[in-house]
Amino acid sequence: MIEPFWVSAFLDLPAATFDRATTFWAAVTGSRLSEPRGERREFATLVPPDGDDYLRVQRVQDGPGGIHLDLHVPEPRAAADVAATLGAEEVADRGYVVMRSPGGFTFCLVTHPASTRPKPVEHDDGTTSLVDQVCLDIPSGWYDEECAFWAALTGWEHHDVPGPEFTRLRVPAEQPLRFLLQRLRETSGRVRAHLDLAADDRAGEVRRHVGLGAALDAEGRGWTVLRDPAGAPYCVTDRDPATGGR
Repeated sequence: MIEPFWVSAFLDLPAATFDRATTFWAAVTGSRLSEPRGERREFATLVPPDGDDYLRVQRVQDGPGGIHLDLHVPEPRAAADVAATLGAEEVADRGYVVMRSPGGFTFCLVTHPASTRPKPVEHDDGTTSLVDQVCLDIPSGWYDEECAFWAALTGWEHHDVPGPEFTRLRVPAEQPLRFLLQRLRETSGRVRAHLDLAADDRAGEVRRHVGLGAALDAEGRGWTVLRDPAGAPYCVTDRDPATGGR
């Protein structure tokens, strides 16, 4: 195992909708968008009002975009070797190491320091919300292998949640993102991911997002599925923004 000390989520956004989507996510999270960086100025960070950053954006030229994760570790090269023994595929070593899980989900091993989890964002009406969870959407044919891989890689134990289609990894309290693993009805295909927000007023939070440019998609048992201006799905849930519990 590698025991990452921090996890960041990258929103990989198509070039055609990059500006609208980054403006949307900055507003939703109450963040400030950093100056762009990278050879093509394709990267930026959503800087939270307090604590360390854990959400970043990347402009992609081809494909529909999606989400990938950065696992922050002291030694990416050594961590990549461990990941490979657990079934991951190495894609590139650029000082940080790009990997794919057994089911094809992209993640990077990086060294960027961080340790302070941001607080929930308080809105003008006194309600709060926080992007606090990444959900891996796993075709059923990959589900058992992916669940075993992520637990072995991180050293975080499984914690069952209601419903046979979900399991959760028990992450340390200082981590900014909780890990939920969802079994999809489809049997094959690539593992992907979406972000979840915890909100103490889900209906009000959904209205706020729609006003900022999101589109309603579906209602679930305690969550609402929306799509951001790039068309990517994410959820607003009834969980407590401070604790993550219901």
